[in-house]
Amino acid sequence: MTKYILVSGGVVSGIGKGVIASSTGLLLKTTGLKVTAIKIDPYMNIDAGTMRPQEHGEVYVLNDGGEVDLDLGNYERYLNVTLSRDNNITTGKIYREVIEKERRGDYLGKTVQIVPHVTNAIQDWIERVSKIPVDETGEEPDVCIVELGGTVGDIESAPFVEAMRQFQFRVGHENFALIHVSLVPDMHGEQKTKPTQTTVHALRGLGLLPDLIACRLIVQKPLEPATKSKISMFCHVAPEQVVGVHDVSSVYHVPLLLQSQGIVQYLQKRLNLATIQITPQMQERGRSLELRWRELTKRQERLFDEVTIALVGKYTDMTDSYMSVVKSLEHSAFRCNRRLKIKWVDASDLEPATQHTNPAKYHDAWRAVVSANGILVPGGFGVRGSEGMMLAIKWAREQKIPFLGICFGFQLAVVEWARHVCGMAGATSAEFDPRAPEPIIVFMPEISKTHMGGTMRLGLRPTVFEPESEKWSKVRKLYGGAGKIWERHRHRYEVNPALIERLEKSGMRFIGKDERGERMQVFELPDHPYFVGFQAHPEFCTRPLNPSPPFLGLVAAASGVSVLDEQLEVQLKSFKPPHPEGSMVDEEALRSDEPRPAGEEAILNSEQ
Repeated sequence: MTKYILVSGGVVSGIGKGVIASSTGLLLKTTGLKVTAIKIDPYMNIDAGTMRPQEHGEVYVLNDGGEVDLDLGNYERYLNVTLSRDNNITTGKIYREVIEKERRGDYLGKTVQIVPHVTNAIQDWIERVSKIPVDETGEEPDVCIVELGGTVGDIESAPFVEAMRQFQFRVGHENFALIHVSLVPDMHGEQKTKPTQTTVHALRGLGLLPDLIACRLIVQKPLEPATKSKISMFCHVAPEQVVGVHDVSSVYHVPLLLQSQGIVQYLQKRLNLATIQITPQMQERGRSLELRWRELTKRQERLFDEVTIALVGKYTDMTDSYMSVVKSLEHSAFRCNRRLKIKWVDASDLEPATQHTNPAKYHDAWRAVVSANGILVPGGFGVRGSEGMMLAIKWAREQKIPFLGICFGFQLAVVEWARHVCGMAGATSAEFDPRAPEPIIVFMPEISKTHMGGTMRLGLRPTVFEPESEKWSKVRKLYGGAGKIWERHRHRYEVNPALIERLEKSGMRFIGKDERGERMQVFELPDHPYFVGFQAHPEFCTRPLNPSPPFLGLVAAASGVSVLDEQLEVQLKSFKPPHPEGSMVDEEALRSDEPRPAGEEAILNSEQ
């Protein structure tokens, strides 16, 4: 029987439920258990694909093309698993499923209601998805972490709270545990417990009793024993069921912080985990994971040499918009034994217009770019800031500064090359000017022009490297010298096939293409320390102990030639793709995949 751990939140949202859920799963994995995770988002959207980055943070893309909440990225990175779109439940998905059943007549003429029909649909979904294998073993998970987004008491999350109240009886007491994350404000040095008392009271009134209360302190001061005792007394739990989660130097320390407070032992006892048969191989794998994670956190504390990366983007006012990009840089810096410093640069501030409207902001932005050891231009949409990004790209290319362009950054690097190397002064993207006579970047022919949700080129796709490129390409070496690689995509535009020959004659090297050789997916300049662009989003497949190769190359090159050479050697010997073997298939297999349920937003079959 699968064990379920529900992680809920109270007082305010955005205080780290995702990190606590992921950390709990990681700790259980260190004991040899197989762990999966589900995120519940109570909003009405079908998925996160149509939301602005400033609205909800990064849109995370999965192997199957699912556009989901950024917390699923935390789960994949911490647990080293591969999830599907069904691991993200939204109110929109549940209501759509219930309404489709009603239209088919599945409810046999009954009045369709929130209870029991919507709550049953939620429980059925969780039970079904919790049994899907997500790791390299290919076996059913032992434990499923379920994170309930938002805060208890929200109107929109009420059906999910009621569903989980019923679910605890469906699966049985020893198969269901609840971790409630609550804010403990520190007011002038005094830790206040009243908000936690109130939210636990509300939770109990809804029929859910917390097994563990994770007290989140937004300061670098641990939970005091007196505070712990007070919460224990007024929230009807034992002192060992109250754990403190204060701010630490890095989120990678959170699992160790929870472990030091006995959370694993408590869950083993509460969920009777001793009854689960764990093979010696899985136990050894768990011990190895714990040792490597501890070494990672220890090494991080001993880093003194610094590497500075200028992140030139459009959504820098909300750093969660680039969550996976930042994690990829962090993981790469750990591997290179460097302390990472990110300089956030709003691309618009680099443009000449800002020099007139706000000279101080303009000069600050350029000071950050020219002083950086490496420059990164990530994904985005729309014309705003694009000229500033191209100015940063031109600086990196001409001054031999390590550069990485991702998706939008890849496309803009090609446009910048066309303008300043090929002499095409009017070079632009059809995204900015649909009537451009000779656009460098064009709208992909198979993509819908009327529907936005899920209609991009999405999910894990293969890229084939050019023959003979292994002799000189740094990127290919970073992938262990493989001739074919797989990364996740999310884009509507591509390099104009009609102009490829002209671009390549001028020196632009498109070393990675799709299997038909029609779509340009990777470029690299041979006579540059590191000038690389990816149409894909390799940041979505990074892992703390297995950093994304293009980002590792950027950070290593920014750290110095010797560091890059060292990492190239390491990758050639030890790189292993983070994807399950069964997912690394050719494009034809993706197109002929089994049909999706009616209404699923995927643009796989339409590519035929």
